[in-house]
Amino acid sequence: MPPRCRWLELKQAGNECFKTGQYGEASARYSQAIKELEKSGKKSPEDLSILYSNRAASYLKDGNCSECVKDCNMSLELVPFGVKSLLRRASAYEAMERYRQAYVDYKTALQVDCNIPAAHDGTNRMTKVLTEMDGLGWREKLPDIPVVPLAVRERLAQQARQSSNTPQQQHNGARDTPAPSQEEVRRAQVLKDEGNSFVKKGQYQKAVEKYSQSLKLNPTEITTLTNRALCYLSVKQYREAVRDCDEALVMDSSNIKALYRRAQAHRELKDSKACMEDLNRLLRVEPKNTAALKLLQEVQKKK
Repeated sequence: MPPRCRWLELKQAGNECFKTGQYGEASARYSQAIKELEKSGKKSPEDLSILYSNRAASYLKDGNCSECVKDCNMSLELVPFGVKSLLRRASAYEAMERYRQAYVDYKTALQVDCNIPAAHDGTNRMTKVLTEMDGLGWREKLPDIPVVPLAVRERLAQQARQSSNTPQQQHNGARDTPAPSQEEVRRAQVLKDEGNSFVKKGQYQKAVEKYSQSLKLNPTEITTLTNRALCYLSVKQYREAVRDCDEALVMDSSNIKALYRRAQAHRELKDSKACMEDLNRLLRVEPKNTAALKLLQEVQKKK
């Protein structure tokens, strides 16, 4: 098998392992793919950058944040200002309590694309933490935030627009997994339908199990994520509901159900500010949404 085909095969194997939650196995496959690509002698900085970024995602899922940071550094050396690597490194820094570095990466990602919900949410979280740590002068203690050149922003924005026109290739800041096969999509839909049936019967925990199985097969199905978020709300697992809505909004920043359900979860978690931010964002998309208007009014009265 030619070297180029070999590294692609290993990358695909890594993607499959990642999709099924075998993160250690995924990182091993990406490591092999990196070696094969480097051995081939082909100058492919973009391909190599993706492999490092994918391995970083596997390390991050496994809680190996220091290795995640190293791989993101390598990826960003090869392709500066890559959004996925910036977001993955920011998440690792945040988990390591290196909040200033996390803030810088979230803000840098927003220079490239100002419509990334995960970067906005991360920036807000870091602002709260840093204000508590360093007081009102927290910005003075930040490392320098790099300026993303206009030409780079335009190039990356164009790439994002092109990829967003391809199903399952949307820029989601989370993974580079391939589109599921037709059989996986079919099986995922069956499991989703079973979950929907459990919801109608009020059996929310069983529905969660079916939706979770469905998402393993087709992880970018937004409706399944928002359905599971509804179930989490029903069983009072509010942080899990927020996480599902976060994931959905990374893929579709204007998704009404994700915004409303995350607002509901934030209300239950006593985070009025985040709740109102989500509702106001929803109302910019759908100004006459009566449920959102009613909830916003209720939250404002309690402030």
